[in-house]
Amino acid sequence: MNQHETAEPVPIEKQDLRSFLASEAPAIAGMASALLAYIFEGPLFSDLNNYPLTILLFIWLFGTMMWCAFGVVRHADAVAVRLGEPYGTLVLTLSVIVIEVSLLAAIMLHGQNNPTLARDAMFATLMIVLNGMVGTALLMGALRYWEQEYNLEGARAFLVVIASLAVFALIIPNYTKTEPDPSQAPFKAVLFAAITILFYLVFVVIQTLRHRAFFAEPKGNGHDARLGPHHRSANGSLGYHTLMLLLTILPVVLLSEFLAIIVDFGIEDLALPAPLGGIMIAILVLSPEGLTAFHAALANQLQRAVNVCLGSALATIGLTIPAVLTIGLITGYEVHLGLDEVQTVLLMLTLFVCALTFGGARTNVLQGIVHLLLFVVYVALIFSP
Repeated sequence: MNQHETAEPVPIEKQDLRSFLASEAPAIAGMASALLAYIFEGPLFSDLNNYPLTILLFIWLFGTMMWCAFGVVRHADAVAVRLGEPYGTLVLTLSVIVIEVSLLAAIMLHGQNNPTLARDAMFATLMIVLNGMVGTALLMGALRYWEQEYNLEGARAFLVVIASLAVFALIIPNYTKTEPDPSQAPFKAVLFAAITILFYLVFVVIQTLRHRAFFAEPKGNGHDARLGPHHRSANGSLGYHTLMLLLTILPVVLLSEFLAIIVDFGIEDLALPAPLGGIMIAILVLSPEGLTAFHAALANQLQRAVNVCLGSALATIGLTIPAVLTIGLITGYEVHLGLDEVQTVLLMLTLFVCALTFGGARTNVLQGIVHLLLFVVYVALIFSP
């Protein structure tokens, strides 16, 4: 063989197959994990007192679901490129809410009755988003660009609805004669669910039809296209990415049941703080969105970061509460929505600081640090209430 003769090229069909397997590895791994979990459910989950095995199961399930969640974001971003804003961010937030509701439903229907689980998950989401994610995004952007611009009208629209829903859903139940517990006050539960859905639907109409410009990047905001969240144009049609988006979400939904078994066991057996279940759900759901927001802030696309962060907080309240109350109505599961006194003060302080942060046209490092300090206080109060 001539030494200058090159190796035979790989056929296009094999290249396409390898590229597909590499790009869709999260969905494939998720489907395989779900199949294994259902086939070997008995041997794997019958003896959770075997702590080494239980820890390995938790790492496997949580890691696989996290990987799938990042796959969901990748396809949601590809859909966003093709649909444009604000539809892209809307697809992303709705996809994440499907994962959150699946986890909540799975944990609610397993183990002991934890009536504050949904409340803890929603409060954790608000604290992680409005303080942790917003603070980190603002700080990262300010360290690189000194100050950043965003669309004031869009941020104000988000905060008006978030503040109204947060107070209505998480504070007012403490001051009514009967909490909107589906097992005790089904009429009030239906009323709360209907009003929260109405809040969210009105906002979606404003966001997608009447005032779309509110949620677009400010004109003349020169962002770094090399670092933008969509700088790598994904291959495939809109239909392909929509299908793969659904197929990547499906394993997360299927595996939620098994992760719920381990989470319930861990909280009950180790006597851990009850809010940790809600925090775990929030971290799993919000990690991909957090990275999307941080990437956007580093690319000087602060409006994209604002849309992702505040959109997550709004969708969590507007869609999770109706879903949880509906599950309670169907199953008779007890649901408590009202926060305690310390949580109420922290929520009100967070909403107040958010209003000040997004009350001007520019952000800087100070706002980022303040939000992060509030997040530290929230975490500290979980372990030392």
